[in-house]
Amino acid sequence: MTRALRWAPAAVLVVGAVLATVGVKAQRALPLRIPLVQAVPDTMEGFRGRDLPMSEEEAQAVGVTSYLSRVYGAADSSRGAGFTLYVGYYDRQTQGQTIHSPKNCLPGSGWEPLASRPETLVTSVGTVTVNRYLLQRQQEQALVLYWYQGRGRVAWNEYRVKWDLLRDAALRRRSDEALVRIVVPVTTTEADAAALGVRIARSLVPAVFAALPT
Repeated sequence: MTRALRWAPAAVLVVGAVLATVGVKAQRALPLRIPLVQAVPDTMEGFRGRDLPMSEEEAQAVGVTSYLSRVYGAADSSRGAGFTLYVGYYDRQTQGQTIHSPKNCLPGSGWEPLASRPETLVTSVGTVTVNRYLLQRQQEQALVLYWYQGRGRVAWNEYRVKWDLLRDAALRRRSDEALVRIVVPVTTTEADAAALGVRIARSLVPAVFAALPT
């Protein structure tokens, strides 16, 4: 374990206080270079996307600056159920207004984790690691891939994400970041759902980087 990760649990405890101290006034609010709806293709792997807008109250509760919420389906029902995609961008994070981990949010909506592990992907912008979760709700199962993307990096480890946020907020006056989440219903096998999710993620990482500030 690296020295940074050994100290990461302590960073999680103090990151809110640090953002309150150095973040509220000092953090730069960095806009997207292009809107997410333009950066992310509306057709992926043969599935056509349909945007799902949040209500104003929902957006305020999440605290997101910009977002893309989209369900991808196919006219041909034999192709399966498609997938859903969410990208939530924060131009800066302050105390009480930070990204919420899907690891904490998904169980609250009735989904229970059956298995989890990191998943390594080779993309056009390099090799990255993301979170992979198999979830169940009653008789339904879903394969979820999610990661944190911003300030030039893709991260999966929750402690490392907080450590990087703490460091960049203090040294670079930057806390801009996006949460990216793909949910694929398991209609045949977990392997089939994971294969689709991985293909989507490989295309999505460079697409999101095209929108994020450099």
